[in-house]
Amino acid sequence: MAEELLSADDPRLARTEDLSVARAVIELAAHTDGPAAAGATMLRFVDAHPDALLRSCREGHLTGSALVVDHRGERTLLLLHAKLRLWLQPGGHADGDANLAAVALREAEEETGLLGLRVLPRPIDLDIHRVEPLGEPPHDHLDVRFLVLAPEGAEPVRNHESLDLGWFTIDELPALGAHEELLRLTRRGLALAQSL
Repeated sequence: MAEELLSADDPRLARTEDLSVARAVIELAAHTDGPAAAGATMLRFVDAHPDALLRSCREGHLTGSALVVDHRGERTLLLLHAKLRLWLQPGGHADGDANLAAVALREAEEETGLLGLRVLPRPIDLDIHRVEPLGEPPHDHLDVRFLVLAPEGAEPVRNHESLDLGWFTIDELPALGAHEELLRLTRRGLALAQSL
């Protein structure tokens, strides 16, 4: 059965504050595609933190990110993050929205300026990483990652959150200093995009 890509106006991407929705998506990824340790840790965290969708959860919180892939499934769109000075996929805080696929799609649209993006509602990767923002205590981002496909001819527009952005093949990522987590995500995403 073919997997369905959803556009931003799809009712299945409607906002919800029901944490069980986010938990179910993490559980699906943890048992299928996600690294087992990250999935198990995320599920324990969500069960112990009813505020896991909010930035006010000081220990950590859920985020959603998007591996944006071109219409041929050959390149991914990365941003040179203004604060971190690293090439990363678009993504951001859930800010109370348990529909993490919608969070990832929204962040991709905002950070790339692209219209007509579509998201696969099943996560393709899970990752937990420590962040140390200025003026905040260190905390974890529990990142649920989704495949997002761009339409043909998509031309991104940089915003204030990035210093640069561009389309890259998997072979170009090591020269950008890509971490293993980004390489893993990109390998999975490109392979899946080409199979859709």
